[in-house]
Amino acid sequence: MKIIGIIPARYASSRFPGKPLVDMLGQTMIQRVYAQVKKSKSLQDVVVATDDERIHDHVLSFGGNSCMTLASHHSGTDRCHEALTLQKEKYDFAINIQGDEPFIDPHQIDLLCSSLTQQTELATLIQKISTLEQLLSPGEAKVVINHTQEAIYFSRAPIPFVQKAEQKDWLSKTTFYRHVGLYAYRADVLEKITKLSPSPLEKAESLEQLRWIENGFKIKTVETEMEESICIDTPEDLEKALLILKSWKG
Repeated sequence: MKIIGIIPARYASSRFPGKPLVDMLGQTMIQRVYAQVKKSKSLQDVVVATDDERIHDHVLSFGGNSCMTLASHHSGTDRCHEALTLQKEKYDFAINIQGDEPFIDPHQIDLLCSSLTQQTELATLIQKISTLEQLLSPGEAKVVINHTQEAIYFSRAPIPFVQKAEQKDWLSKTTFYRHVGLYAYRADVLEKITKLSPSPLEKAESLEQLRWIENGFKIKTVETEMEESICIDTPEDLEKALLILKSWKG
């Protein structure tokens, strides 16, 4: 089975323009992400998919693999699909890896890859929720799964709802899961989902994966106990990351 890791990286960002090229103690953010992803033992190749020549040229300058994609893509999934079609080799699966997580653990990528079979359509990581703050945060996508570990639904609301218990006690009544944003797409399925129109539930929750579920695709979930990577969305996030990086062992 051949698997490629694809790192979508846009220069334009409403909260942090140019963040892939921001300096992080001598290396750019995208360079640090790329280096971490290359440590994965499960990927046959890694490519940065960008719509900006500055990012493209920079990745090539440090010896990385990069391809230019359209600026019109609305999601990382769409950009991953175009990048996959531009590769000379054929791959069974593509892993969508966020370009703003310079501390991403390659073992998480390997864990996701280890779950893939030819029957897998889509796969992603989940993690048990341990704090009430996580459970109640609309910024955390929660997920409920069936007995075969397939996702039934994703929501920004705390799900499932625990009847006859105060919300502060919910974590002691049942197991809650949060979504960890790392996706695996089977190549033929990736092509199919990029042709789907935005769905009602997706629009309501602003969660792209609901479009796939509404259209009948199955999302396998894999539980991880690893610490989640830090996502850098704002200049303030970068300052926090730099403090961590000074003592980080990688």
